[in-house]
Amino acid sequence: MQAIVDACRDGRLHAEPRVVISNNSRSTALERARREGIPRRHVSGVTHPDPGERDAAIAEILRLHGVDLVILSGYMKRIGPRTLAAYRWRILNVHPAPLPRFGGAGMYGDAVHRAVLGAGARVTGATVHLVDDLYDHGPPVASRKVPVLPGDTVHSLRERVRAAEHGLYVDTLRGIAGGGIDLDVIARSQPGPRERWATEAAARAVRPACPRPGDEG
Repeated sequence: MQAIVDACRDGRLHAEPRVVISNNSRSTALERARREGIPRRHVSGVTHPDPGERDAAIAEILRLHGVDLVILSGYMKRIGPRTLAAYRWRILNVHPAPLPRFGGAGMYGDAVHRAVLGAGARVTGATVHLVDDLYDHGPPVASRKVPVLPGDTVHSLRERVRAAEHGLYVDTLRGIAGGGIDLDVIARSQPGPRERWATEAAARAVRPACPRPGDEG
C-alpha cells in the first residue's frame, strides 16, 4: 500500500487514494492511512456480522468516496458479490508467486513461498490479476519474475518477492492510468464456468485446501 501512496504523492502515478478499508481495526494499513490523511474505515465481522451487510457496506463506502479502481493489498478476505458487481473487472490483487500454479485456497503469506521452494521451482515472482469470486483466479494483468537462488529460505525469498510486488503494482497502475493497459480487453480472457470449475478442481486435486485467516476485530 505504501509504495502506491508514495507513487501518487511524488507524481509517478497520476491517481488519488480515496479511502482505505481494512477488516482489522489495528492494521498497519489504517495507521498509514491516518498518517497520510486518507479516509479510513474498519469493516469486518465485528462491525457487520452478516456477510451480506458487510459486502453492502464495503460497496457503499467505495461508492461514496468516488472510487474507480479497487486495489487489494494484504486483504485476504473473499470479495462479496455486491462489490464484485459494482466494480466488475475493476478490482486488482497482487499475488507473491506465478499463477495459477501457486495460487488458490490456502496459498497466502509464507505458505506460497514454502510451496515454491518445495516444488523446486527455479523462478517465482509477483502477479497482478483481476479479482473474481474465486481466490487468485481472475485474469492476470502483469507479472514480474524473481529467480529462486541456491540456499533460499522462505524469509529471503519473501523479501525479494515483496520488493518485486511493490514495483510491479505501481508500474501496473501507471499502465492503467496511462491507457497502456486495458482491463476490459484483459477481462475477455476470463474462462467460462466450465473452464473455471476445471481449474479449481485441478487445484484441489493437487493441493489440500486450508482456510484463510478469519476476521480480526
